[in-house]
Amino acid sequence: MTQNEYNEKIETLINWAKAYYVYDNPIATDEEYDKLARVCLAYEQENPDKSHPNSPNKRVGGFVLEGFEKASHLSRMWSQEDVFNTKELEDWINRAKKVNTNLEFYCEPKFDGASLNLIYENGVLKQAITRGDGSIGEDVTNNVKTIHSIPLQIKEKSLIEIRGEIVIRKKDFEQINQERLQNNEALFANPRNAASGSLRQLDPSITAKRKLFFNVWGVGQNSLESKNYSQMMEYIYSLGFVKPPMQTIAKDVEEIEKIYHEIIKARDSIEMMLDGMVIKIDDIETQEELGYTVKFPKWSCAYKFPAVEKTTKIKDIALQVGRTGVITPVAIVEPTLIDGSTVSRATLHNFDEIERLDLKINDEVIIIKSGDIIPKITKVFYDRRDDTQIDISRPTSCPTCESEVLDEGTMIKCQNLDCPSKVVNSIIYFASKNCMNIDGLGNKIVELLVKKKKIFDILDLYSLKYEDLENLEGFKEKKINNLLNAIENTKGSELHRVINALGIEHIGEVASKQICLEFGLNVINIDYDSLVELDGIGEQMANSFCEFIRVNKDLVEKLISIINPKVEEKVEVQENAFKGKTVVLTGTMSRSRGIIKKELEALGAKVSSSVSKKTDYLIFGEDAGSKYDKAVELGVTTLTEDQMQEMI
Repeated sequence: MTQNEYNEKIETLINWAKAYYVYDNPIATDEEYDKLARVCLAYEQENPDKSHPNSPNKRVGGFVLEGFEKASHLSRMWSQEDVFNTKELEDWINRAKKVNTNLEFYCEPKFDGASLNLIYENGVLKQAITRGDGSIGEDVTNNVKTIHSIPLQIKEKSLIEIRGEIVIRKKDFEQINQERLQNNEALFANPRNAASGSLRQLDPSITAKRKLFFNVWGVGQNSLESKNYSQMMEYIYSLGFVKPPMQTIAKDVEEIEKIYHEIIKARDSIEMMLDGMVIKIDDIETQEELGYTVKFPKWSCAYKFPAVEKTTKIKDIALQVGRTGVITPVAIVEPTLIDGSTVSRATLHNFDEIERLDLKINDEVIIIKSGDIIPKITKVFYDRRDDTQIDISRPTSCPTCESEVLDEGTMIKCQNLDCPSKVVNSIIYFASKNCMNIDGLGNKIVELLVKKKKIFDILDLYSLKYEDLENLEGFKEKKINNLLNAIENTKGSELHRVINALGIEHIGEVASKQICLEFGLNVINIDYDSLVELDGIGEQMANSFCEFIRVNKDLVEKLISIINPKVEEKVEVQENAFKGKTVVLTGTMSRSRGIIKKELEALGAKVSSSVSKKTDYLIFGEDAGSKYDKAVELGVTTLTEDQMQEMI
């Protein structure tokens, strides 16, 4: 077979695979596909250097992995601000209009799956990373190469992150669960769990069989020169990614509401699960001016679908004791199918809410579920009561340790520092991957150590000795040493990791980093007024942080003295030509624009991707294009790469 004949056969095979896996519309029989695939595979094995980069034979899954490596995104993957009604939508738009009153909005369905970041370099898929905490995820490249809706090669040669949602069709989800039922395996709760579980299989051949689908919703780091988000996305789809349905541009609230209700109406007919509509400001320059909060971009939001209502019955009230000792009531309800998953519990927040609802055991109620929100009780059918209803009493003792509780009205709290519920949950959180990442200290181990009274709080982890563990069930020499080493290795960790690991209400990783960068080891002494002055730190966050430190100051001080954390210093950039200046890069330069961007940012410059009246310098190389023309038109100072270097 000649190279041309091979290429022709591969193109046929790619079309057949795309029709089957991507468009769910086979145009060849399985026998025809397998026969042609074997012919192409034989040629590829004889001529590995001539194999087609997008050959479907590369998508069957390779060796089985031992685990997933951590990997960093080139730029952060943000969360979305949720809006649930027209008023909240209008508020979001009005905030954006403070920057630009002439807005257009890019609207598209929000698919319910597992977020994924694809990194392409020189046109080749280099790495695929799960969302993780937004900065670091898991490298699932081997698995992603089995997904036919993800090109292994694209025509765009620059370094680019392409982001989207890994989803699974509803009918494929049903088939997977049917197979798991036959094999006596636990069923997936919904298509989202199935997609996420399939993506994270250690055996890529299993992922290959699951018919996963990739819906693109955005880009991360890139050097594309698009004025509008919609134009940029059209270009991304032209690279070989499938365009999602029902995308449109809206000019005002009325048009947004119209497409929102059209998507709701079409929701059941769309093959993948949806949980809302994403709205993004179309003008990229406005996006950049709006920027970000601690959690999400100010130029994008998720308009969630209306809550799904069902009727069920209250069977019991369970009491949960949180990390801080707060006792929360949870309604146990008759199992009810809502929006693709079976619900057996509903949130009640606190006992004041139970009293406000006048809720009793055996009451019939309405529960609602909207997107990822835990089901909530909204109405009690008082007229359906019979003689079986039972009053729900406020607890006077902790359900875990039976010690007396402090009842402050809205909050009921266990004050016993040795309460196993507090100890276990706080240590589990402290040791988790996104916190101190103590390998080998999983939930069961923590529960065992507390049960055997080897530890009573977080501090006790650092006084554990070999002899404390050697007689415990399942603990051999290697396991003991590995655990003790993992605990020891947390010493010298970054301060923000320690603060984040304390589990302070409303204070996550991003806020911990910001606070520690600003205050260093003085975090244990900062006051409310100092905290609220930081961008992105609101009153609730500041109050929560200060109150936590006040109550736990001795413990935190001892913990810091033991761990001796590394404090990242806030570097004050010396005066230079680019400090505080807004800079745009365009054209081909002698070095990567990404490297130049980092150099300028280290000098205190803000590097933007679009030219505006606020731009101070446009630095250009060969084939500068429209950005250069716009800079000249606006009177922005233009610099060659050599001139930039001279100024540096």
